[in-house]
Amino acid sequence: MTRPYAEVIGDPIAQSKSPVIHGFWLAELGIAADYRQTHVVPAGLADYLAARRTDSAWRGCNVTMPHKQAIMPLLDRIDPLARRVGAVNTVVRAPDGALEGHNTDVPGFLEPLAPVLAGTHLFRMARVLGTGGAARAIVAGLADHGFVIVLAGRDPDKARALLDELAPPAGPHGGDHHAVDITHFAHPTDFAFDDRKGCCDLVVNASMLGMAGQPPLHFDWSHAPPGSIAYDIVTAPLDTPFLQDARAAGFATIDGLAMLVGQADHAFAHFFGQRPPRARDADLRRSIFSV
Repeated sequence: MTRPYAEVIGDPIAQSKSPVIHGFWLAELGIAADYRQTHVVPAGLADYLAARRTDSAWRGCNVTMPHKQAIMPLLDRIDPLARRVGAVNTVVRAPDGALEGHNTDVPGFLEPLAPVLAGTHLFRMARVLGTGGAARAIVAGLADHGFVIVLAGRDPDKARALLDELAPPAGPHGGDHHAVDITHFAHPTDFAFDDRKGCCDLVVNASMLGMAGQPPLHFDWSHAPPGSIAYDIVTAPLDTPFLQDARAAGFATIDGLAMLVGQADHAFAHFFGQRPPRARDADLRRSIFSV
């Protein structure tokens, strides 16, 4: 009997750490299944899904850039959260054979912020860099937690449309979100921030900028209020120049592995019917770094 398997697809895909994460959990739980990575170019996405529909061993796939939005019309059903976000990062074969699209990026992104979000704040603001599929999940998740969002992209009109679609006015009294050109943050500012005591400030790189093989991300940390948390979703390299510069400026940081593991937790349960052994996260990180 062919072993059941799931996989991650994208273009590029060689940098993906998902096989290590899922493989670690499968071994820990003693599940006789595999997790693979498959390079799928945009022009081959429809053919890929058509082939997997007839593969009885296939349990589903994680979807990374640039397919998170393009894959949606090719699926049979879309989970309500994924439909709202407008991006799918997990595809599962349902018991009736239908292909279902889910978005586990939202809970995955929020997971490492849970201790912070459990607190009460006078004001929450996030500067989010990027307007792709991951940014859509991040904007939706932050909006649901009352953040005023400054969304930066190469096309401010696209950023504005994304905010209008996904982010209702923030906070109990409402709050205007803002769309800016990403170059706005590339140069120093002498803006004098007000008292941030009792506030929650995030700076999130939700783009591919800074990833190996991609252009660098230019962000001047004078734009970050005191006490901000820097969060980079890039995983290759894991310790990006964005995070290094944030630490040098005195800010706390969250790396992309935190979100990757968080979203993989939910995807793993879809694929293999069990939640992964999260008590072993420290060992999992060591496994990833050793590869």
